[in-house]
Amino acid sequence: MADDDVAEISLGLTVAVVARRVGVAPATLRTWERRYGICPSDRSSGGHRRYCITDVARLELMRRLVLSGMPAGEAARVALKSEINDVGDISLVDSNTLGGKIDSVLSDLTLESDFGHPGGGSVLSMQGSPAIARGLAKAAYSLDTQACTQLIQNSIHARGVIWTWEKLLIPVLIALGKKWELTGEGIESEHILSECIIGQMKQVSEQLVAPVNMRPVLLASAQDDLHTIPQYVAAAALAERRIGSRTLGARVPYATLVSAMKKLAPAAVLIWGQVPVKTLPPEFSELINARPTPLLLMAGPGWPDRLPQGFKRAGDLTSTITAISNAVGQ
Repeated sequence: MADDDVAEISLGLTVAVVARRVGVAPATLRTWERRYGICPSDRSSGGHRRYCITDVARLELMRRLVLSGMPAGEAARVALKSEINDVGDISLVDSNTLGGKIDSVLSDLTLESDFGHPGGGSVLSMQGSPAIARGLAKAAYSLDTQACTQLIQNSIHARGVIWTWEKLLIPVLIALGKKWELTGEGIESEHILSECIIGQMKQVSEQLVAPVNMRPVLLASAQDDLHTIPQYVAAAALAERRIGSRTLGARVPYATLVSAMKKLAPAAVLIWGQVPVKTLPPEFSELINARPTPLLLMAGPGWPDRLPQGFKRAGDLTSTITAISNAVGQ
């Protein structure tokens, strides 16, 4: 820690500094103090607010509870009642320090959230979903990229990629899709959330330094398909098992896929098809006859009921990652 940081902590942290650390505006801290009584422990000789490290930890707890879908008033009450031991270093006030406390708090509370317009009315239907999913839906609808990113990141760190995809991200994406179907609104929210998802999944997969497989897994979309999120989710889930992969992205011509296979000799190939694939291309015969023979998986609703010989239909993410893990010999 730098000397000026030590001096700053010994004198107490200012509103501006704490706001940056917690990730809210200084006005928000003042509002929380006025409305909910979350106050700094000390003031300077000139009467200015000064926060100690325990104050910062309490504000971090409140902020993360709010992002998880809890109303601000309830989050403040929980933060004020929670026992937070004083710590000696501001760097300790992070997700590792507070994650367990937040998880236990959320599991013990029945959370209710109404994501409505200021004048009332629901914007997204998320009934029965976990509090964190309702919080993510609210953040996406508000185009709050910081909140979306933090919620996705927190979930991946706490529960892993597969749980995050199946229990958090899919419900919110479905809700956004239904909103668009019913009203024609919300496409901007879906795009914001999609970018946040891809960003966090890429971050997970890029952290893999020493994969256990010498022959990477190849991930691609069908030739006319623009959907890429499943590729990045699969890559991140594989990375959690230390399995390396290559992501080719959207609209991959089958000739290009064949070329990539010849260069990489992948242990497994996963092709995502979201939009209906009416005609299976002749290039698939080259995929089937590739040596060494990879595991060939087709995922997504776009593929026909009858798959070409040599291909298997991927199931849910868990079974897909398990099948690929077996193919690479893990």
